[in-house]
Amino acid sequence: MTAMTANALARRNPLDAVFAGPVGSFDAYVDAVSRIPVLSREDEQALARRLRNDDDLDAARQLVLSHLRFVVHIARGYGGYGLPMGDLVQEGNVGLMKAVKRFDPEIGVRLVSFAVHWIRAEIHEYVLRNWRLVKIATTKAQRKLFFNLRRYKRNLGWLSREETQNVARELGVSEGEVTEMERRLSSRDLSYDPAPDHDEEEESYSPSAYLPAPDADPAVAVERDEWDEDTSERVAKAMQQLDPRSQAILRARWMGDSKATLHELAAEYGVSAERIRQIEASAIAKLRKLAAPEAA
Repeated sequence: MTAMTANALARRNPLDAVFAGPVGSFDAYVDAVSRIPVLSREDEQALARRLRNDDDLDAARQLVLSHLRFVVHIARGYGGYGLPMGDLVQEGNVGLMKAVKRFDPEIGVRLVSFAVHWIRAEIHEYVLRNWRLVKIATTKAQRKLFFNLRRYKRNLGWLSREETQNVARELGVSEGEVTEMERRLSSRDLSYDPAPDHDEEEESYSPSAYLPAPDADPAVAVERDEWDEDTSERVAKAMQQLDPRSQAILRARWMGDSKATLHELAAEYGVSAERIRQIEASAIAKLRKLAAPEAA
């Protein structure tokens, strides 16, 4: 649809202009909603009564569309979090629709005053879910700090002791909570194990680069080597105490490059495969007993 057609629709019916702009153009959306007339108190209450009493969806549509400009205004206040403005507005629109559904015209307040809470609540949830991969605000006090700390900071540096005390007093939280939230806001997410196509700077500071290797402790490595050497010596001495046939069967079954089968050994020694299995089991039991540390 051309811009000329969209403008024509806007002049004829401002409500349709919201959907007439180019897909993905946030500026066109803002321009369209700004041209939707603001409802008078009388019209707003009449539409709200139609929605409440008759479930009139067209009345709900008009209430929502006439307040979209206010959602844009509120969403612009959250532009400092680095999230797409279109997504912030979309979440705010969800809050607006919830407010319209719950609005009671008999209370005597305008819809915009009632809807502010719902719009901000949806935007807050979106910001907390998407600003960081790791949640940084889970309790009520942390959420309050998250959305107010930037406003209280006078400069880009860290808060002074006096500023920390003032923020804690005004928000009703402890000084430790203020300092902890300031630290979280100043940090950034890092990939635990960056993909090969990530930049070298991020990869060099990833948490996986600072994990100790399993064999990093020299004492552990020496102890493991000594244990392996001692075990090998005890097994070798224990093997010498077995009869020659048992030794040969164990070496053929477990110590060669390729394991001989029971049937191959049975043919070699002229006995049954079951007899080879019995000799093997008996030899292993003796080997374990002879190679045990207590027997060494």
